[in-house]
Amino acid sequence: QVQLVESGGGLVQAGGSLRLSCAASGSTFFINAMGWYRQAPGKQRELVAAISMGGSTNYADSMEGRFTISRDNAKNTVYLEMNSLKPEDTAVYYCHAPSSFPPYDYWGQGTQVTVSS
Repeated sequence: QVQLVESGGGLVQAGGSLRLSCAASGSTFFINAMGWYRQAPGKQRELVAAISMGGSTNYADSMEGRFTISRDNAKNTVYLEMNSLKPEDTAVYYCHAPSSFPPYDYWGQGTQVTVSS
């Protein structure tokens, strides 16, 4: 079992910044990539960014340049730095950690990010 605990969400004005954190604990040996997804009301969950154990990153087109994903492997923690936030970034942000053995997708409980105009 893997537990993912997120923190750092909140209310921010447009143009502002927030930093999300996600700490993984438990059986993390088979976790390689970690990432962030988000889900806005009435919309499907979508990928925000992902990062491999080696530091390779992948971003959704609309976030690249504004969001930065990073990780501290020693702490089993992944971060999402969000800058130049827009009202359309308002969503619940979920940490994601797929396990390779056995294959299973672990999700955090979600953290609300609200951007006011």
